[in-house]
Amino acid sequence: MKTKINLLLVLISMTSCSQEMMLSNQVSLDCILSQPLGEVPENLYLFETIQPSSDYPPFTKKLTVCGITLVAQDEISDSFMKNVAQTVADMFTVDNRIDVAMQEKLLTNLYLYRAVIPIFAGENWSLSQKEEQLIGQTRAQNSVCDIIMEGVDGQVVEVVEHILHHISNVGFHHTLPTEWGLSDSSRLYEMAQRAISSGYFDIDDYSEIKAVGERNRVILQEYAYWIIYTMWNLRKTYGPRESEWSIQTAEELESKLPESSQFVKATIEKIIRCPSEGTLRSFIQ
Repeated sequence: MKTKINLLLVLISMTSCSQEMMLSNQVSLDCILSQPLGEVPENLYLFETIQPSSDYPPFTKKLTVCGITLVAQDEISDSFMKNVAQTVADMFTVDNRIDVAMQEKLLTNLYLYRAVIPIFAGENWSLSQKEEQLIGQTRAQNSVCDIIMEGVDGQVVEVVEHILHHISNVGFHHTLPTEWGLSDSSRLYEMAQRAISSGYFDIDDYSEIKAVGERNRVILQEYAYWIIYTMWNLRKTYGPRESEWSIQTAEELESKLPESSQFVKATIEKIIRCPSEGTLRSFIQ
């Protein structure tokens, strides 16, 4: 999302650039562990309580749910962490439409590649020089592809988007590499190119990201988020009204980019679910 691009400063190096934007064939896996170093619990659907932890400096507490570890400092409310965790758990609800074996394979990959989401307080959060060094260590030992902020406008979007970034970048990339891989040979790449060339996905603002491979990874991650979020029909209720993605509803996606719509139906709908309305509304009550 255009309004979120500056947040990538915590993850990648950025600069201004005036050249015309396009999606090239270089894609970096810069935010994903190169080797599966994590431990896989017997219960893949683990939903922990919040625990004090020094394992993810500079963060002081953690909560692991369905292969994703949420980490935060003490200023983040426990209630917010629990609501984020419930959102993750909702996405991995099991019903008769779910391919359980495939879902469990994805959960296993989230654990193996140590998906971690840091939570910060508000849009004006900052880190000391020491904390920046520590978070660099945490990033090096885990797959950290974005952050979640507590207490910001568009809170539902903030939470859902950044959970999906980790599920797609870590989970789908390793579980369905032909379809959802972060590479120039995947169907995800092909569909993103089509959305860009058709004028429905404006990637011009991503020119701010200097490294081409990282930029292309971010573009694929954002496209993945947008087609899932759109198919869940959450935008009318929770926003955003304006963004680089012009399609508003699942019906419009089916009409304008039918292959993207069918792509989600054939893969995503067998593995994850839209969070419940009750869970999403917990962020705006």
